[in-house]
Amino acid sequence: MGEKKSNMTVNPYEVKGNVDYGRLINEFGLEKIDEDILKKIKKHTKNELHPMLRRGIFFAGRDLKWLLGEYEKGNKFFIYTGCGPSGPIHIGHLMVWYFTKWLQDKFDCELYFQFTDDEKFLYKDLSYEEVQKWTEENMLDVAAIGFNPKKTHFIIDTKHAGIMYPEAVKIAKKITFSTIKSSFGFNDSNNIGSIFYTAMQAVPAILPSILKKKNIPCLIPHAIDQDPHFRITRDILPKLGYYKPASIQCSFLPPLTGFSGKMSSSSEGVKSILSTDNPAEVKNKINKYAFSGGRDTIEEHRKLGGNPEIDVSFQYLKHFFEEDDKKLAQIEKDYKSGKLSTGELKKYTIEKINKFLGEHQERRKKAKKLVSQYILKT
Repeated sequence: MGEKKSNMTVNPYEVKGNVDYGRLINEFGLEKIDEDILKKIKKHTKNELHPMLRRGIFFAGRDLKWLLGEYEKGNKFFIYTGCGPSGPIHIGHLMVWYFTKWLQDKFDCELYFQFTDDEKFLYKDLSYEEVQKWTEENMLDVAAIGFNPKKTHFIIDTKHAGIMYPEAVKIAKKITFSTIKSSFGFNDSNNIGSIFYTAMQAVPAILPSILKKKNIPCLIPHAIDQDPHFRITRDILPKLGYYKPASIQCSFLPPLTGFSGKMSSSSEGVKSILSTDNPAEVKNKINKYAFSGGRDTIEEHRKLGGNPEIDVSFQYLKHFFEEDDKKLAQIEKDYKSGKLSTGELKKYTIEKINKFLGEHQERRKKAKKLVSQYILKT
């Protein structure tokens, strides 16, 4: 549901304002990931926690204790996440998907990855052909992540309609127009396809259960703005005899220009770091656009120090690009004290991002030969 207090709006189709995650936990009815949940996760990961769990980037969820309890009983879960192909992939997308790979590796899970080409055609000012082009491009980035090809299945909504639509209509029959309007802020000007779409997004949460003819728990890793879709999904699926999907939710990687909203590859005026950016482009974007928590002059910065909490370069390191907790803590300490300047922090962040993207792009070049083995066979 859209939230407008304190100039904040958070739903799948709009994120703006200063996002208050504590308030979203309360208003969305989420469960904060606490030490008890982290201990249960570590029990199955050889006492290892992903940096995004250690640092509270993935900070909330639904039914995680139940899901881990089922896993301990031998009822293994599958993972469901996805991509809306309407433009290039940015590092905010990649952050979630690399975490998803960690989950797949640690819990030996099957992954169903949905490409919602129908959604983007319905919601964006794009031709059907443009959306298909972006679907092909986005699949290269997902394949480059290195998911287990034997346990990973790409679902493209329009291509897999034959298996998805029969289940979507069963779900759609249980969802009222008033629910959709109140959840997403729709009105009479929305096209009828957009009103139906949530039923399609719910299907992958039960598709493995249908294909394997047994009830299988589902875990959905996603950014918190997608929660309204899955709240509806959780309400409906038990009425059809399936488990409610569990979820694990992350905060947004901030846009380069600061903390209002989230990073986007398609929003006009919002600069993003894309998966295909070359080193010079990354350097220029960080140096030119990355919001700084430093002082106006180097003298003032050395004396008073900077604020890492509002510094975009530091937040990129914290969210994803610096895995070493000790190194991150030292950077934070040095920046706060003024020992580390904004220019030095940006330089280090540029190096880390370019190293990561260089490796990702090498795998992306080889991904064209891999994509076909990931697409779900029907």
